[in-house]
This record gives sequence, C-alpha cells and structure tokens, in this order.
Amino acid sequence: MTQNPSRRTVLRCTGAGAVALCAGCGDGGGDGSGASSGQELAATGDIPIAGGKVLAEEKIVVTQPTKGEFKAFSAVCTHQGCIVSDVRDGTIDCACHGSRFAAADGSVVRGPATKPLPEKRITVEGNSVRLA
Repeated sequence: MTQNPSRRTVLRCTGAGAVALCAGCGDGGGDGSGASSGQELAATGDIPIAGGKVLAEEKIVVTQPTKGEFKAFSAVCTHQGCIVSDVRDGTIDCACHGSRFAAADGSVVRGPATKPLPEKRITVEGNSVRLA
C-alpha cells in the first residue's frame, strides 16, 4: 500500500532541498557583483572623462567624472534590477525604464528609480582601475 506524504512533509523536504541546492549557488563575490577583490576592472585610458564604462559581466560601472577621478558603482539599476546601459553627459543611464544616475556619486537624477546606485570601492594602481 502506497502512502501519500502530508503537505507538511512535502514543504519541509522542499525547503531543505532548496537550501541545499542554493548553498552552492552564487558568484562568490558576496556583494552581488560578479567581480572579486583586487580584480582589474579597466585601464584608466578606457574610461572617458565625464563618462564611463559599463562592465555588465562584473555588474559594475566605472566613471571618470573629472580628469583623474575614478568612481565605481553597482551597474544594477535600483528600480527593477536591469543592468545600466551606458554613461554619457554626466549620467549613468538605464535603458529599461529611463532612470538616470549621477556619474559623480550614483545619486538619482531622473526616476523612476528612487535609490542611488551603491558605490563600489576601487583603487587606481598605475593605469589600472581595480576593485578594492
């Protein structure tokens, strides 16, 4: 005779299985980015002054608001999680819904996003921009 498991048993087992499956998931970065500490993100010459570069795989955007000043932010739009599309005219732009963020500090310039892009810690070593 076959017994059907109770709903509680199914939920308990599903939850435990999900935890076990998810435990091995992730990118190892711990901060949601696909980059690791010390990793070279870009050459300083690849980041235009008053512009920037979106590193979609790393989920980071690096900007150069003024000559020699480099900043980095999460490239994940705080509105609905799209990866920002480009940096131009002093803003980091998201093509999904039109949000714009200041390239200098990640603050919201135009919604619908209401939260700034989180800043990432970087270092500049010679001609290399690296994740701190």
